[in-house]
Amino acid sequence: MPKVLVIDDSALMRKRLSQMLQARHWQVETARNGAQALEMVEACAPDVITLDINMPEMDGLTFLSHLMHRRPTPVVMVSSLTEAGALATFEALQLGAVDFVHKPDGTVSLDLHRVEDEICAKVAAAVRARLPQPGAARRAPPVPRVRRPAPVPTLAPLDGPERLVLVGASTGGPRALEDFVSALPGDFPAPVLICQHMPAAFTGPFANRLDQISALAVQEVTGPTALAPGHVYIGRGDADFVLLRRAGKLMATSVPIDARPWHPSIGRLVESALGLLSAERLIGVMLTGMGDDGTPEMTKLLRAGGRTVAQDEASSVVFGMPAALIAAGGAEAVLPPGRIPARLGVWLQRPQRKRGA
Repeated sequence: MPKVLVIDDSALMRKRLSQMLQARHWQVETARNGAQALEMVEACAPDVITLDINMPEMDGLTFLSHLMHRRPTPVVMVSSLTEAGALATFEALQLGAVDFVHKPDGTVSLDLHRVEDEICAKVAAAVRARLPQPGAARRAPPVPRVRRPAPVPTLAPLDGPERLVLVGASTGGPRALEDFVSALPGDFPAPVLICQHMPAAFTGPFANRLDQISALAVQEVTGPTALAPGHVYIGRGDADFVLLRRAGKLMATSVPIDARPWHPSIGRLVESALGLLSAERLIGVMLTGMGDDGTPEMTKLLRAGGRTVAQDEASSVVFGMPAALIAAGGAEAVLPPGRIPARLGVWLQRPQRKRGA
């Protein structure tokens, strides 16, 4: 029976989290702050931890930095839905947290039941996540690169961008996307569109964070946006991210979600792209995450003459989405995220994919 340590300074939150996890037959221990939790982890030996950020005596980030040095353990952050909460959550992911869930109503949430399934699914996935080794140094953020204007594309004329790169990510995605985006060169010739499963309050700060470490301009898409080479576009959270054509120009926009379980939906983005462009003009990139969002659509893209790449298992926090694409025969290449941009550069020089190329 998996053991979960719930860390939150609110007695009500500890009670509600404990009840929902115990209902799934997990053994639960609780701590009111990071200081108490540090005293418990050795004796308790939890399989996974849920962690609040703002706590007295020792906050969540301080606890997390100590934990990953002493006894690396999968951690799911339970964060308030604010810009400050988003920035702190990204710092937690940088320190080694596996994933996060936002509290619907802030610090003390009376509507926690609204995210019960999400919490339990992410806790279950975190048990199988890959973590840094004890004593591993914190990974330094990439050095910002000098931006250079992208060259005029040289492929056959087409209304809108010449080629598109479509990227999907979920659990573990923020760290993988930092590696991926920071490795894109300043003269990258195609627009890059990213679906990261994330709430709306987080995608704007996340786009800003990526913009600081990228040679390309990174922005969140909240409405119809014309696409251009040398730019990275992040789909707004709690919505879907699709392509459309207006006045002959290819654009991306944010639209209301459909019945699919994950949003922004990777599958819906790829599906919309295939409805407007030939597969030969599309490249799909599947990064770390749980589930199989985008697998059928990226497999269809590959079989229709496009190109696809999946993140390798060794670098994935959760290998679910890349593994699903590989198992379906939908991954042409398998690479760590920092090496994917170089492969994309090679592919973008070839207008069409040759079997076995």
